[in-house]
Amino acid sequence: MRKLGKIWTGVIKININKRIDKHTLNPAQILVLGFASVILMGGILLSLPIASNSGHSIGFMNAIFTATSAVCVTGLVVVDTSTYWTVFGQSVIILLIQIGGLGFMTMATFFALIFGKRITLRERIVMQEALNQFNISGIVRITQYVLITTFTIEGIGAILLSFKFIPIYGIPKGIGMSIFHAISAFCNAGFDLVGNFRSLTPFADDFLINVVVCLLIITGGLGFTVIVEILQKRKFAKFSLHTKLVLYITGALLIFGFVGVFILEYTNPNTMGNLSFKGKLLSALFHSVTPRTAGFNTLPTDQLTTATIFMTIVLMFIGGSSGSTAGGVKTTTAGVILWTIISIIKGKEDTEVFNRRIPKNIVNRALAVIGIAMALIIFVTMVLSITEDGSSFIEIFFEVTSAFATVGLSLGITPKLSFIGKIVISLTMFAGRVGPMTIALALARQQQKNKGLIKYPEERVIVG
Repeated sequence: MRKLGKIWTGVIKININKRIDKHTLNPAQILVLGFASVILMGGILLSLPIASNSGHSIGFMNAIFTATSAVCVTGLVVVDTSTYWTVFGQSVIILLIQIGGLGFMTMATFFALIFGKRITLRERIVMQEALNQFNISGIVRITQYVLITTFTIEGIGAILLSFKFIPIYGIPKGIGMSIFHAISAFCNAGFDLVGNFRSLTPFADDFLINVVVCLLIITGGLGFTVIVEILQKRKFAKFSLHTKLVLYITGALLIFGFVGVFILEYTNPNTMGNLSFKGKLLSALFHSVTPRTAGFNTLPTDQLTTATIFMTIVLMFIGGSSGSTAGGVKTTTAGVILWTIISIIKGKEDTEVFNRRIPKNIVNRALAVIGIAMALIIFVTMVLSITEDGSSFIEIFFEVTSAFATVGLSLGITPKLSFIGKIVISLTMFAGRVGPMTIALALARQQQKNKGLIKYPEERVIVG
């Protein structure tokens, strides 16, 4: 009887454990719900009358839209950040940007380390997924590097920007603007305090502002793993394939964007036409950097030529790098597809780059991420083409791509979005921030789950 009782006790424990495991959230679900919770709390705070200079609530929908844009480090706004929000409202926005840029798990780890709280195995697994790491080993140490590196870079950026902002705006406001823009730039958010929806257009000819903001954007968009590896190894030959791909694709896109904007906008009287040669060089550089999900602009985007607008859409879609503050389908994803095409043209069966072979499952994952991203952008563009009657197709297409890639650039239609349009764009920003990461994780798990199962007979089809 005792043995039978022990057996029944064991069976009950197994069933209870199975039920607990069944209802336990996986890392991807925790990340999605975590971001959603931060957005909700931010929306509630921004809807308070104390957050608005008018003393009236902005309304819950507009507050949620702004919170989503901040947490998803996008930069699309329905009201002017500088003139509409109080210091309290602006502080909430920049805090949401910092949390969104680093990831809520990284920020949670930051506070856990401060208060000496023990970080559990499950929290380490979630941190691993949030930082796009291959294994859990040393994940807390990497998180510490991320925090130290982020605050150091943002601090240096704020100090440099203060040399320009303090003489213009005075000490209190100048310091505040320096900190705000340094965090916004490094986190690739694109929120600004210049006012009247001008972004950084008054500083199109300013060397310090352009260079500092560009460096902050590029550094934030490289990815924390890449930054740590560069600081530790310092030689290109010693870098991992991931870091090499990130640096190569980033450099190529910057050159492509710089040359394209410089040629296409050189004589445009509404953008670069009236600037000095130095201003044209700085503007071309800035607008080759900012579509990589930053959202700042020194040229009026609604006055760009159609060719420049389309090129900007392409740059926005690619975005920054995996594990960074940037969005888009990521540089490594585009790089894998590019080298796969090159390998096919050369008649090779495998995708080869820098004398290394990329596994087939990584190639398939890259194809899936890009395919799903394109499908989402097409679907949302079709929906907004119905709901936003007063906007042209190119304006809607640009807005949707900017929202998905968490860029924040706009052709001016964001404040005019309908109620449904705001909901759709908010969901698109959220999907763009957590979607590719979740999709990649889900695909990796599904591939691992199906590994070793029965394979069906092979048969060829005609393509092309």
